[in-house]
Amino acid sequence: MTYRASLARTGMFAVAYLIAVWAGRLTVMDDTNLSMVWPAAGIAVVWFTVQREAPARWADVAALAVITLVVNTATGATVSLALVFVAANLVQIAVFLHLLSRWRPMLRPEYGLHNPRDLWALLAAGVAGTVAGAAVGPTGMWLLTERHSWAATLVWLSRNTASILLVGTAGLCTAQAAAQFRARYGTPLAWWRATPRMRLFEYAALIVCSGATYVAAFAMSRGLPIAFALIALTVWAGTRFPTPFVVVHDLGGGTMAVLFTLNGHGPFAAIGDAASRACVAQLYVAIVAVVGLSLALGRDERIALMSALAAEKAELAAEREQASQRADLLRAIIDSTTDGLAVVGADRRVVLSNPAADSLFGSGSAGDLDEILDRALAGATVTETDVPIPGTGSGGGRVVSVRTAALRDPDGTRRVVLLFHDVTAERRHRDELAGFAGVVAHDLLNPVTAVEGWTETAAEVVERLPAGPERKLTLDALGRVERAAGRMRSLIGGLLAYTTARDVTISSARVGLGQMVSEVTVARLDAAIAAGMPAPRFTVGDLPAVQADPVLMRQLLDNLIGNAIKYTAPGVTPALAVTAVRDGEMVRVCVADNGIGIPAGQHDEIFGNFHRAHSTLGYAGTGLGLGICKRIVERHGGTITATDNPGGGSRFEFSVPAAEPGRQPVPDSAQLRGPLAER
Repeated sequence: MTYRASLARTGMFAVAYLIAVWAGRLTVMDDTNLSMVWPAAGIAVVWFTVQREAPARWADVAALAVITLVVNTATGATVSLALVFVAANLVQIAVFLHLLSRWRPMLRPEYGLHNPRDLWALLAAGVAGTVAGAAVGPTGMWLLTERHSWAATLVWLSRNTASILLVGTAGLCTAQAAAQFRARYGTPLAWWRATPRMRLFEYAALIVCSGATYVAAFAMSRGLPIAFALIALTVWAGTRFPTPFVVVHDLGGGTMAVLFTLNGHGPFAAIGDAASRACVAQLYVAIVAVVGLSLALGRDERIALMSALAAEKAELAAEREQASQRADLLRAIIDSTTDGLAVVGADRRVVLSNPAADSLFGSGSAGDLDEILDRALAGATVTETDVPIPGTGSGGGRVVSVRTAALRDPDGTRRVVLLFHDVTAERRHRDELAGFAGVVAHDLLNPVTAVEGWTETAAEVVERLPAGPERKLTLDALGRVERAAGRMRSLIGGLLAYTTARDVTISSARVGLGQMVSEVTVARLDAAIAAGMPAPRFTVGDLPAVQADPVLMRQLLDNLIGNAIKYTAPGVTPALAVTAVRDGEMVRVCVADNGIGIPAGQHDEIFGNFHRAHSTLGYAGTGLGLGICKRIVERHGGTITATDNPGGGSRFEFSVPAAEPGRQPVPDSAQLRGPLAER
């Protein structure tokens, strides 16, 4: 809000407050200078609620003080008494605003009243504010006039509370009601056309009945106490009409009751004491307002809750429909897939399965799944394990690749999702290829052996010839043939090792890593000394036992340690450290060296097919060594990684199952696919 807009609002509220103060002073009852009604109290709380965050608050305070002082002195009050009224009004407003801000900070004209809690907060803040104002106003009057009247204090409390309740409620509802009316109808004519005729008739009936009943109860009752019948009209309005209309109805009824009483008509005018008459009249006005507003606001809250509940039900119904559609779609996808899927509970009962899973295990034994289920229910993840299914006919058995994933229910129990893929044809094809590769590798060794033998014989013959250019050229050519034959033999050996690492059946046993590493390092040390190379230095930590295939584990360690020694810079003595740590059900082994390291960006590629990271540096190799290592580790359910050694060189870490008392053999995971390579 701008400063100019704040001052403009101050001017408008000042005019309304001036009229309200003047009207209130016209109802002064006696020489106490107390008015019977004080609509200015309601105007004031609306004024300062609207201007709660205005930049020109000082102008609001100054305007209220000046108007109160001028009007009170102009209507017979002394300057001292008028100043007391100024102080009392300011204290009353300050207490009201403070409590309302704490209890219902959103209660502003643009927000309006929405439920009975808003009404009770407004009423409680109004009562507290008038009590604070009464502590200043009547007390100040007592100090100035040396007369104290409890009746005057009660009049102050009742008239200001009723004014805040009626006028304040009307002011807080006007802005919101007008905005809603404009948004829904736009113009009164549009409202008239949109409202059903019976509803318009009900509006007219309430207005006519209210006017007639008030006239009858206050002007024509002839002393009969029939004003209680007016409560029925308030109930009618509160249960049937919008809250803003109820506020206007209560305000109109209260005004008529006060006017009739001031003019000596009605049941309240028969009360002889002016203070008592004013208190009873204001009490009636307050009761009418509270009854009407509490009924209307309670109805509004109930309608809002029912609308919210209906919207929530509709949303839940839509979500259920969507969930049902998604479930049907998911079920259709699951049923149509060629891979089997089953969900098994903690009690080993099948909760869900698709036709493919039923077809795979419908006529065969699933007993080999017991160990996989045990491990999966214990929290372990089983990755692609082959399970043989015996056949019942001439077709023979089948091989199914099984993977698992654990699902934890809210109550803490675990379910297992099993995925089945029939790999019978793939395994047979692989076995045929592996057998063919093995036969070809063995058959290729014969011509390689012949080439090496005849090359050696030819070299011996040529060495006996006289020295000359031809003899030197011939020996050089024979040397090239011999080296090529050696490379061919090494490649065939690598292919055979690859086939063994991939296809050989794992014989799981308890393997002492310390003893095995000691045997491998001693063999490598002897080989280096025999070749006249620097003797490698080994640092071996405390290595636990593992559950693995002893032959494959020895090949794995020999490849890693051999690579670490081979890929060392000239003139540098190889230094290796072999350590291990327990990591849950696995043992993580680390082989660190001081070699030439791995080129940047090739830490994953070195495990690829025939990949050689240092092919241009003259190091011999086929590119299969690290691929064989990866295959061996994966078949044991572990992983292998390569990183840079902080002190220079490389670090290879791999994991294999830890050995435990009574541990079952590790399932064969030969079907896991992955690139094979050596640096």
